[in-house]
Amino acid sequence: MCTICGCETTPHPAHHAPETHTRILQLEQDILAGNNHVASHVREHLAAHHTLALNLVSSPGSGKTTLLVETVQRLRARQRPVAVIEGDQQTSFDAERIRATGVAAIQINTGKGCHLDARMVHDALHDLPALDHGVLMIENVGNLVCPSAFDLGEHGKVLVFSVTEGEDKPLKYPDMFQAASLILLNKCDLLPHLRFDVDEALRFIHQVNPDAAVIQLSATTGQGFDDWMGWLERQCTAA
Repeated sequence: MCTICGCETTPHPAHHAPETHTRILQLEQDILAGNNHVASHVREHLAAHHTLALNLVSSPGSGKTTLLVETVQRLRARQRPVAVIEGDQQTSFDAERIRATGVAAIQINTGKGCHLDARMVHDALHDLPALDHGVLMIENVGNLVCPSAFDLGEHGKVLVFSVTEGEDKPLKYPDMFQAASLILLNKCDLLPHLRFDVDEALRFIHQVNPDAAVIQLSATTGQGFDDWMGWLERQCTAA
């Protein structure tokens, strides 16, 4: 189990003698350094093909996969090459939904692991077609803690934040919101049925990440998708 996460196998640092705490910190640094080394190779591979890679992160149930299905369909309609790496602890349901659109998808099951790492992405790329001037979507495991610390070789993290989750999520999980290049405020079609305060959520987002771009959308109705697709096209041009 990952020591970065503070899992049950790693007691709180306050319970450790200083020497033990130091060893744990060194192990965490080694893990991240090894991951970053592989991530740099992933980034070089993607750059050689002018491929935009985005790391989609969220808490469970945010609507990431439904949003991703709609997104890849629209990218295909624009003749933009696209493939998906799906991360889940178990099952291949999400990858099957992506493949049903005609897009290549690799399922990675992490078992007890709570996030994808660069090695997993590196190995999955060998089983995907080259995406010259295309888009690689990496759907990470639903978790707002650990994925914020792991570079997968992506160009940026896109955080899917659902209006069903509560306005205070940015304050509860600031590391993930700070790491995001773009925040998609999803399921906005449900706002008439909720007590979710959009203005307060935006205020909390910009409190922890003043530079964050935010797009309000709905994968069900298509609201905001023109803005989302426009953002993607600009990132593809930059890549």
